Amino acid sequence: MIKLLKEIILPIAVISSTIVGVGLFSLPYIASKVGFVIMLGYFLVLGVIVTIIHLIFGELSLATPDFKRLPGFAKVHLGEWAKKITFFSTVFGISGAILAYLIVGGEFLNSLLSPIFGGSNSFYTYIYFSLGAVLIFFGIKAVAKIGLWALILFFLILFAIFLRGSHIIYTSNFTAFPFQLSDLFLPYGPILFSLSGAALIPEAEEMLKGNKQHLKKVIVIATLIPIIIYLFFIYLIWGITGPDTTQSALTGLKNYLGDGIVNMALFLGFLTTFTSFIALGLTLKKILWYDFKVQKNLAWFLTCFVPLGLFILGFQSFIRVIGLVGAIAIGIDGTLILLMYRKLLLKREEIKKSLLVFPLIFVFAFGIIYELIYFLK
Repeated sequence: MIKLLKEIILPIAVISSTIVGVGLFSLPYIASKVGFVIMLGYFLVLGVIVTIIHLIFGELSLATPDFKRLPGFAKVHLGEWAKKITFFSTVFGISGAILAYLIVGGEFLNSLLSPIFGGSNSFYTYIYFSLGAVLIFFGIKAVAKIGLWALILFFLILFAIFLRGSHIIYTSNFTAFPFQLSDLFLPYGPILFSLSGAALIPEAEEMLKGNKQHLKKVIVIATLIPIIIYLFFIYLIWGITGPDTTQSALTGLKNYLGDGIVNMALFLGFLTTFTSFIALGLTLKKILWYDFKVQKNLAWFLTCFVPLGLFILGFQSFIRVIGLVGAIAIGIDGTLILLMYRKLLLKREEIKKSLLVFPLIFVFAFGIIYELIYFLK
């Protein structure tokens, strides 16, 4: 029994720790715009949808040879065209995530250092970028490897903030109804972005080895843990800062708590975003280099400077960026996973069951169209 628990805990940790990322910081602000009831409704609906997609991908993973990832799955089940689309969604998704980390990481660094040294938010974003770009160029993986520990320390600091600030968590913030019709779909993209972890399911399946029958339990638990973490984070930050909640969550705490504990949270927030920035940058560089056969230095340049260029051009709204990335990248991947599953069901002659994928495909298609309109307006 103990051995089985150990074998299950590791894949749960791998999936959950990958799901919890930069999207976390957007959630309190979004909650402050739409209200607790609507936010909870989105978590309920999208949590169920994402769990279904994860379970479907888990079933596909069990039906597909090991040591393949989403592009490999797409090629096996749908063909070369689907593999090319997954490469696009992967590159788009990672580039967008890098831009999101650049935006929020620069804000954390600015909040930490500008009271001491002065300087603008953009100045600290460029410092953040420069440090990251150098490490990505030289392929230094050691920084990325400390990300999980930084994340653990970050949550310990959040718990300390909860203990220190529990007396100023106002329940009236949760009963407020700030909702405006224009914000009705605001949570869709960011929450979808924040919950998605399908990419790690094949790795979790491989970790289970002789206990692959437990994959469904692993997937459900690993998807549920981030939802609990997110709701706690919303409760903590929004409960303290209320209508003053900022897009990056932590920067608004300084007006309510002492600088010491908030600066520690900002530092660990910076560290977690920075290590993820490096990890994603190294991943995208390798995808461009190995899969697209882009020359190594050009792959580095595209990885780092395309997100920076977008930032300079004015793409600096953290919420809008992760909303667009979540709706499009996760929407495309989710649709392809559903089409793969339908193909598998048709092979098994489960015709009626195969029709159930279309309502979910409609949700993803609607989300993509809406986010494009919202982003461009």
